[in-house]
Amino acid sequence: MGRKGNYDVKEKRGPGRKARKQGEPSPIGIFSAKLKDKKKSSLKRKDASLPDSARKRVKFSENLVEERLMDFGDLNENVVAESDEEKDEYDLNGIDEEEDEYDVKDSDEDDDVKEKDEEDEEEDEEDDIKENDKDDEEDDDEEDKDDMKVSDSVEIGIDETLPPDISLIKQRISDILFVLSDFNNRRQEDKTREDYLQVLKDDFCSYYNYNKFLMSKLMYLFPLDELKEFLEASEVQRPLVIRVNTLKTRRRDLAQALINRGVNVDPVGNWSKVGLVVYDSQVPIGATPEYLSGHYMLQGAASLVPVMALAPQENEKILDMCAAPGGKTTHIASIMRNTGVLFANDANRDRCKALTANLHRLGIVNTIVSNYNGLKYPRIMKGFDRVLIDAPCSGTGVICKDPGVKTTKNNADILKCAYTQKQLILAAIDCVDANSQTGGYIVYSTCSVL
Repeated sequence: MGRKGNYDVKEKRGPGRKARKQGEPSPIGIFSAKLKDKKKSSLKRKDASLPDSARKRVKFSENLVEERLMDFGDLNENVVAESDEEKDEYDLNGIDEEEDEYDVKDSDEDDDVKEKDEEDEEEDEEDDIKENDKDDEEDDDEEDKDDMKVSDSVEIGIDETLPPDISLIKQRISDILFVLSDFNNRRQEDKTREDYLQVLKDDFCSYYNYNKFLMSKLMYLFPLDELKEFLEASEVQRPLVIRVNTLKTRRRDLAQALINRGVNVDPVGNWSKVGLVVYDSQVPIGATPEYLSGHYMLQGAASLVPVMALAPQENEKILDMCAAPGGKTTHIASIMRNTGVLFANDANRDRCKALTANLHRLGIVNTIVSNYNGLKYPRIMKGFDRVLIDAPCSGTGVICKDPGVKTTKNNADILKCAYTQKQLILAAIDCVDANSQTGGYIVYSTCSVL
């Protein structure tokens, strides 16, 4: 159906229907027209400031630019209209010989101007190079001065411009301790003991991250060998310890139940019958069925010692002046076997809630919770057989739990805590019955070494 087409011969195609209808100049032609207007305006502005002899040359060059732009525009139109075979050859002639002469003159003048500009640019570059060389020399001099300063500080032994090298500080601490152990025979002749101690204090502060106030206090409190052991021990995390509630279970039964749940436990030591050390666990220790049923209490091993020192007896009247969150209070109640009466007091009302919750969970029924300031307790009640004061403190003895103590404590904090603790001891003396047949004891404990 239809006619057979001959596709072997390809016909040449001219511009399309839309291009023939529109007849608008190409973008290159538009650009050339704008360029012509720009040239005219710039030449007019320059013409106002030139002498008469130069104005003629400028006007002639303006006319020449117009003619060249006209030729360029014709060329653009020819690019659109001509076919592919005629695009290779264009006639760009049509410029008179006189115009060529003027072009040569203008080009010579332009070359002279360009040469002057190039010479000026070369001079500017040389000046910049000289100024840069001067700046580089000054920078090199400053760097040499800084190097001299650094080298001098290294010779002294303490470099304040560079971050401390931990290995060098550790070695210097060992060397200074070795010298101070036999100071008369090992010291340098031009160094005093105070010089060694000052360097040692700075190294301790840098190595263990203490502020100078707290380090000065610790150096005054401990011998140097014990001080290093104390600082090392404060960096080690304490193991997790739990205390068995003997009112509900025995230590052997609790250990067996926890081992069955994937908890690796061992007795805390021969000095305690209720402590267990937890090395690792596959379950959260604070959410096991044994914990929720009150079979044990999360409590540090050191906090077992004050209650052991208090040695509570059954059917006694005992006061725990600073009781929250209830670790020592529940320990006292378990030793008393829920007999007698135990007053658990704390000045913080919110902490009393945690204290009450632990008492209920562990099955304590002989304890009365009160919320009073411990300093005012002698006005409320007296005649206790034993009083325990776990006083609020600065926490310098449990730095492993709160490393922020190393840098945040100052002299005002220490004096405030010391004054409060002394007042609490005086209040406890007024509360205890010195004529008690079984008691008359006060135990003062704190988590501070100051």
